[in-house]
Amino acid sequence: MSVSGHSKYIFSPGELKRKDSSITFINANGNNHIPIKNTRELYCLNEVSLNTKLLDLIARAGITLHFFNYHGNYCGSFYPKDYLVSGALTVKQATAFSLRRQEVAKAIVAAIGENIGEVLYHYYRHGSKELKPFLDWLKKDLGNMLVKMQDIKQILMVEGQIWARFYESFKYFLPEDFILNKRVRRPPDNPINALISFGNSLLYTKVITQLYHTHLNQSISFLHEPGEGRFSLSLDLAEAFKPPLVYRTIFDCVNNKKLQVTKHFEKKLNYCLLNDPGKKIFIEAFEERLSQRFEHKVLRRKTSYRTAIKLDGYKLVKYLVEDKPFKPFSLGAMV
Repeated sequence: MSVSGHSKYIFSPGELKRKDSSITFINANGNNHIPIKNTRELYCLNEVSLNTKLLDLIARAGITLHFFNYHGNYCGSFYPKDYLVSGALTVKQATAFSLRRQEVAKAIVAAIGENIGEVLYHYYRHGSKELKPFLDWLKKDLGNMLVKMQDIKQILMVEGQIWARFYESFKYFLPEDFILNKRVRRPPDNPINALISFGNSLLYTKVITQLYHTHLNQSISFLHEPGEGRFSLSLDLAEAFKPPLVYRTIFDCVNNKKLQVTKHFEKKLNYCLLNDPGKKIFIEAFEERLSQRFEHKVLRRKTSYRTAIKLDGYKLVKYLVEDKPFKPFSLGAMV
C-alpha cells in the first residue's frame, strides 16, 4: 500500500474491511490501518474484496473509492451520495448545455491549446526548434479557428487536431523508445500509450473527487457528449489539466530515466502495460506535481493543482449562476 496525502493506493491483492470506525487492509503481509480522517480517496489497483459495512463507513466519511483493471485502466468508482445536490443548479446546467454548449466547449479547447503551448515552450527554449510551427499555430491560428466554429462537431475536430499535432511533436524531445506513432487506448500497445492511458485515468478520478465537493451535476457536460455510466463533466474539466499534470509527469519521468522500457513495462503480444514498480514511480511523481503549490496571478495567493481543479468547478458554477465568463485553468496564470 502507498500513501500520498489524502490519497491511498493499494497495489497488492487483499481485503478491505471495516474495523470499528476505521479501515483496515488485510493481505499476506498483515494488517494495514488506513486513517479515515486524512483520507479522501482510495485506489484499488489490484484485486480487492470488500463488503457493504465498509462501503457504509466510507460513504459517511465522504471517501471516493476508485477501481482500476489489469491493464491499468479506470473501471469505476464507488461514489458517496451527493451531499451538495442542487436541483436549481442542475436546471441551469442543463439549460446551458442546450443553449450555450459551444461557448463552454470552445473555452475548454482554447485552454488545452494554451497549456500545451506552455508545456512545449520549455522544450523549444532548450533546443527543440522544430516545435516552432506548432507553437505559432497554437498562438496565432487556434483562437481564430475557434471563433468561427458554431457546431460542436467542428469544435471536436479542432480539439482532435491539437492532440494529434501534440503527439506528433514527441519525437523532438523524447527518447526513441517513447515516441508515439499512434494513440491507442484499450489496451495501449506501447510504453508511451500505456503512460498516457494510466495518467489520464488518474487525472479523471482526481477531477471526480474534486467535483464531488461542488454543487455541479457530473453527468451534464459540454465538450464531451453526455453519456450513460460516466462522469462526462469530469472528462471536460480534466482536459485543461492534462498538459501540466499528466504530460509533464510523463516527460519528466521519461527524460530523467525514472521510467525505463526494460524495467517498468510488460510487453505482451498486442499490448503494453506499466508494471507495479512503474506505477508506483509514476503515481509518486504525479501526486507530487498535483500537490505542487504556485502563486496564482488572479487569486494572488499560493494554491496547488489539486485545489485548482476544484476552482475550475467553482468557475463553472459562477458561469452558470452569475453569467461570469468561464476560463479553465491556465498555466499562464501561474507565477
